[in-house]
Amino acid sequence: MAAEKTVLFLVVPCYNEEEVIVSSAEELEKKLSGLEKEGRISGRSRIVLVNDGSKDKTPKLIHGLHETKENIVCINFSRNFGHQSAVLAGYLYAMDKCDAVISIDADLQQDIGAIDRFLDEYDKGADIVYGVRNSRDTDGFGKKVTSQMFYGLMRKLGCEIIPNHADYRLLSNRVLHALSEYKEHNLFLRGLIPTLGFPSAIVHFDVHERKAGKSKYTLRKMLRLASDGITSFSIKPMHIIFNIGVIAVAASLVNIIYTLIVFFSGHTVSGWSTIVISIWLFGGLQLIATGCIGEYIGKNYIESKQRPRYIIESIESCDKNLKLAPQRTDHETDINR
Repeated sequence: MAAEKTVLFLVVPCYNEEEVIVSSAEELEKKLSGLEKEGRISGRSRIVLVNDGSKDKTPKLIHGLHETKENIVCINFSRNFGHQSAVLAGYLYAMDKCDAVISIDADLQQDIGAIDRFLDEYDKGADIVYGVRNSRDTDGFGKKVTSQMFYGLMRKLGCEIIPNHADYRLLSNRVLHALSEYKEHNLFLRGLIPTLGFPSAIVHFDVHERKAGKSKYTLRKMLRLASDGITSFSIKPMHIIFNIGVIAVAASLVNIIYTLIVFFSGHTVSGWSTIVISIWLFGGLQLIATGCIGEYIGKNYIESKQRPRYIIESIESCDKNLKLAPQRTDHETDINR
C-alpha cells in the first residue's frame, strides 16, 4: 500500500497583526498548496491562526480568512496570554489532528522556504526540527548583542537551548503528546523542547525584513521571556548569590581586621567614604539577592495555584471531528510511511 501523506499543521500566533496577517495567510496557503501538489503533504493539512487577545482588527480579519478558506482554523483567546501560550495552544489543538506541526511567526520574517527542508528532515526520521537563523543582520545592534548574551548565559546556566533558535520549528505528533504532559505555567518552549529528547535536526534559514507594521516583541516582553527561561531551567543564580555572600563575608572580615589594626595603632580615620560605599554596595547586593529569591518564590506561588495557562474563547474550524490514527510509537518502522 502507498504510504499515507503527511498531515501538516502550521501554527501562527497573532497579536495585533492587522498589517500583515492577510498577506501572510495567503503566502502560507500557497505554500501548503504547492506542497500538496508535489505530493509532500495531505490535503487535510491546515493553517492554525491563534489570536492572542489582539486589540486591533486581527480577530475580524482571521475570521474572514476562515470564512473564505476551509483550511484555515482560528483560535481566539479571551485575552492576551502571551506568545508562548499562543504557540502551545496551537500545538495542543493540532496534537490529535496532524502528523507534524510547524510554528512560525505571523510576520513571516522567517523564510517559509525552509518548510521543505523541515519536511525532508522529518521524512529522514527527525521528530524535532529546529529552525536556526543564519545571521542576525536584520536585528539592531542592541538586540543582536543582548540576544547573544542571553543565549550564552542560558547555556552557562545549564539550559539546553539551541543558539539563534526562536520558535520556528517542526514537532512530530508523538513529541506533541510528550509536550502535553508538561503542565508548568511559566512557559519557555525554547528551553523545554530540547529536554524532551527524540531524534532532532537543525535547518538553517534566512530572516527577511518585516514587510509591514512593527515587532510586537517589546523590550519588556523579551526581558520577561529571559527571566522565565532562567528561572524555569536553572537554580544556578541561587548558587551565584551564595558565592557572592561568601565573598562579601570574607571581605568584611578583612575590613574588620584592618579597622582593628588602625584603631589600636592610634590613628584617627574618619572613614565616612568607606561607610557610604559599603552601605550602598552591600545594600544593593542584598536587594539583588532578595529579588532573585523572590522571583523563584513567586514562580512557585503561581505554579501552586494551577490556573489555566490560557483561556480559549472560540475555535472556528471545519474539522471539528477530525481524528487521526494513534501517534506513531516505533519511529524507525514509520519513517517511510
